[in-house]
Amino acid sequence: MICGTDEAGRGPIAGPVVAAAVILDPENLIEGLNDSKKLSEKKRNALSLEIKEKALFWAIAQADVDEIDQINILWASMNAMTRAVEALPVAPSKVLVDGNRVPKLQVPAEAIIGGDASQPCIAAASILAKVERDRQMLEWHQHYPQYEFDKHKAYGTSKHLELLKLHGPCPIHRKSFRPVKEMLANL
Repeated sequence: MICGTDEAGRGPIAGPVVAAAVILDPENLIEGLNDSKKLSEKKRNALSLEIKEKALFWAIAQADVDEIDQINILWASMNAMTRAVEALPVAPSKVLVDGNRVPKLQVPAEAIIGGDASQPCIAAASILAKVERDRQMLEWHQHYPQYEFDKHKAYGTSKHLELLKLHGPCPIHRKSFRPVKEMLANL
């Protein structure tokens, strides 16, 4: 019962950080699992459906913008991963975590740098987290179309920064992140 966990959304300047936890079925392999950033959106979406269908267990959790601003993105990411693992209906025997830190868990865990490219269970978690976060950003685009979240998913692209400057921050912008913080200081 090895679980992989990973997050999506540490770098953007708006929206939540989303984490997933996945326990794959060794009898029902999924072809093409890889770091979500190395896959096309179409491939991620297809794999996300397959993971949800074939994995033994999976869960998704997140930390919202307020939590990110209160405790910082690193600890919010750790909290989201802890929540995802704890949301599984069974306790895994071990958790493999992408990166160099391990969140607070009640089970043994190991951090693996580049784990989303080397460990299928972490890759699966990476994919679920990215697909869910992108889905949420498309929903936020409906509320705040002036920021074009549907195009950049809240990453600090030049276009997003230009729109941020034009419209000011909205409620889902991370006030503790430099471009937003600087803008608020100048208001």
